Amino acid sequence: MTPQAMRISVVTVCYNAASTLADALDSVLSQTSTPDAPFDLEYIVVDGASTDGTLDVLAPYRDRIATLISEPDQGLYDAMNKGLRAATGDVVAILNADDVYATNTVLAQVARTFQHSEAEAVYGDLNYVAADNLSQVTRRWKAGAFSPGAFRRGWMPPHPALFVRRTCYDRWGLFTLALRSAADYELMLRFIHRHGMTLAYLPETLVLMRAGGVSNASLKHRIRAHREDWKAWRMNGFHPSVFTMLAKPLRKLPQFLSRA
Repeated sequence: MTPQAMRISVVTVCYNAASTLADALDSVLSQTSTPDAPFDLEYIVVDGASTDGTLDVLAPYRDRIATLISEPDQGLYDAMNKGLRAATGDVVAILNADDVYATNTVLAQVARTFQHSEAEAVYGDLNYVAADNLSQVTRRWKAGAFSPGAFRRGWMPPHPALFVRRTCYDRWGLFTLALRSAADYELMLRFIHRHGMTLAYLPETLVLMRAGGVSNASLKHRIRAHREDWKAWRMNGFHPSVFTMLAKPLRKLPQFLSRA
């Protein structure tokens, strides 16, 4: 018996991303459904009124993009929320304009994992790659299996490699705009640690992320990100220990030792 096709909404947010956006678009639109793991793709692109030619990059893809929003926004997480509100799929993923799916079978693997589990979300691994060379791995994020209380031990899944049933957003809300760089961490903390969202781990590299990012750009940004992590816990009614706040950055150290 052929399983019913799962509808997967992928949201890509962009702003002045002309130099990397085509890679993201190609990686999403090349995803291949399989007989044992069929899926229907709904692709949503949210642009923050770019001025660098991003819309020109999007033009050849327009007929394969279900929803294109291009207007000013209040930042990254506001754009993500617009995409989430537009999504109609059973499952929603967010892939930023400088990230790509690692292979053209990622969505089929995710659909298969949902099919064989009762999970509300599926997550996998992520590789950081050089900004100018997607084949050059600089860090490997092996997420590992989740266990209760893992967030207090510094664990979190890579957000771009997290696929969430849309009903979870309906129940527990969208990204907060009160945080500048840690709203994705807060949302995962809220969904997984606070509300107990059930997870299935897919031990495969699902996403390639270009090295860089606001939260790691400088010591000042890293300090701000640490403060925002603490605030994320307090927003959810928790009082994290010093160990918890130190464990999160310390867990990243093995990533730098696993490039091979």
